[in-house]
Amino acid sequence: MESSTRAPRRADPALDAVVGTDEVPEPLELLPRKLPTQERSRRKFDALLSASRDLLTEVGFESFTCEEVASRADVPIGTLYQFFANKYVIVCELNRQDFASVRDELEQFDGVIPSLDWLRFLDNFVDHLAMLWTSDPSRREVWLAMQSTPSTRATGKISEKQLAEKIATMLAPLTPRTDWDRRIMMAEVLVHVVYSMLNFSVQDGQAHSEAVAELKRLMAAYLLVAEKESRASQER
Repeated sequence: MESSTRAPRRADPALDAVVGTDEVPEPLELLPRKLPTQERSRRKFDALLSASRDLLTEVGFESFTCEEVASRADVPIGTLYQFFANKYVIVCELNRQDFASVRDELEQFDGVIPSLDWLRFLDNFVDHLAMLWTSDPSRREVWLAMQSTPSTRATGKISEKQLAEKIATMLAPLTPRTDWDRRIMMAEVLVHVVYSMLNFSVQDGQAHSEAVAELKRLMAAYLLVAEKESRASQER
């Protein structure tokens, strides 16, 4: 007879030094212990994040250490730990930076969708994102590192949802009769597909331009169907 005893939950390494016990029932959002409030501490905080990006790109997340980050940033290790409990919290902050930059750029295009030229906007914006992934290899390394533990994945999902809410708002004129919950789902699908395909496009041996072209086809087909369905609903 098989034992009904379940194996104990494996500890989430991202929660080391974040909480006082490894018996945590659910993943947690990983946040810095504190954010800088003065210019001097802001410079140290930014230096640590900049050094983290460089190190992550050079050695990957497995070999990434807080000690090396502090050394490269010329900051005492104790200062690093005042801000970040461990390397998982650092990479989550880098991920927030990346998502925030995309949200800020989307703000510049708010109101452009829909126009008769919305497909051109889509092409241009995907090209812009693709350029970011080729010019800044740390974006892919951050994305990969975010897949490493339950808590990093849960934290990344929060940033994805925030971006999806912005996209869902922008999709409203394109899909005027589509309810909010459906637009949120559509936006979350788009965010997930875009990030997955961008990281696929920069894998070793992958034809980047061809992968980006396929991403554009996927997005255009998806949105054209969504627009057609919403317009048809409006006419009924």
